[in-house]
Amino acid sequence: MTPADRIPSIPNSSGGLLTVDLNSLKRNWHLLASKVGPAATGAVVKANAYGLGIETVVPALLSIGCIHFFVAHLSEAARVRALSRTAEIFVLNGFLPGTGPIYRELNLTPVLGSLAEIADWKNVVSHYPDTPKAALHIDTGLNRLGLSPSEAYTVSQSYLTGNLGFSIGLLMSHFVESEIEGSATTKRQCDAFRQLRRLFPDVPASLCNSSGIFLCSDSYYDLVRSGYALYGGHPLWSNRDNPMEPVIRLEAPIIQTRIIDIGEKVGYGGYWTARRTTRLATLSLGYADGLPRGAESSRTKKGGDVLIGGTRCAMLGRVSMDLLIVDATDAPIEAVKPGSYATIIGDELTIDTVGDNAGTIGYDILVSLGSRYQRRVIG
Repeated sequence: MTPADRIPSIPNSSGGLLTVDLNSLKRNWHLLASKVGPAATGAVVKANAYGLGIETVVPALLSIGCIHFFVAHLSEAARVRALSRTAEIFVLNGFLPGTGPIYRELNLTPVLGSLAEIADWKNVVSHYPDTPKAALHIDTGLNRLGLSPSEAYTVSQSYLTGNLGFSIGLLMSHFVESEIEGSATTKRQCDAFRQLRRLFPDVPASLCNSSGIFLCSDSYYDLVRSGYALYGGHPLWSNRDNPMEPVIRLEAPIIQTRIIDIGEKVGYGGYWTARRTTRLATLSLGYADGLPRGAESSRTKKGGDVLIGGTRCAMLGRVSMDLLIVDATDAPIEAVKPGSYATIIGDELTIDTVGDNAGTIGYDILVSLGSRYQRRVIG
């Protein structure tokens, strides 16, 4: 027995309660799959499945037919492989020297994005002919990872003449701003990828992410890579209603209340000053739990909100490591008491709204979800 095993289960021992609704996750995947068929719908589960947990998310997706998964690191790929012997697992962050035996042992697909990586992978395959196929990443404008178009042409000549030295299982690229409707940049990328794909006839292709699924219906190819939308994020930067269902809900208990007078200051540095007699509620949640410090408010800056009894209550002053102070003056008095829960993410406070209010994006909110929460999984 380890020391961790000897720790007793203590009710209400965590600051916040994070609820993950796997039924909503599954319905989101089915919605995306219904739009792109007959192309396959893969799932991006990097960053611990966007903060929800690889071991929670992957089995749910496997149960409804998802068989293609994308991760960033080899360590994440190993966790996915432990959950499925047959899933196809792509490692997006390139092929590092010396890791070939692991790819072979776990049957993982490296995403090769440079001539050096291609040379290293070719060397691995020369020693182990049963090594899995590789994917090729071609850069079409992001300038982050991937072969340049001229490098892709060079590689294609080796491929067409049978001298590449390994099999290609997927050709892919990555959008710059696919969430923006009518983007000229996205159109240029789609056109460029269409041309580059002709250099690799008969190789399956993948271009669309979550946003591309909604805005680039002529570019689904063989496999789409659903990520943010799968977890309930809005796939578009627009005023359209979010077509995806929320997957998470985050709540935190009130641990103390008090009333302060006009002119009193709140929190570290006295960053916020009361302009009316104010009922404060202190919540057991802070930046150690992933709440961005950018959600803070001051005399001149509006910060984030929480919901107490269905009423939006402003976050006040600076976000502490473990605590958050909110203005509960207008909330129903019966809901403002120690032990009652405030909603941080949920209902009208979507992950996108919370991100906007904190000066960041919903992606950041998801992947920052803390490890101290009590996690409740539905479905």
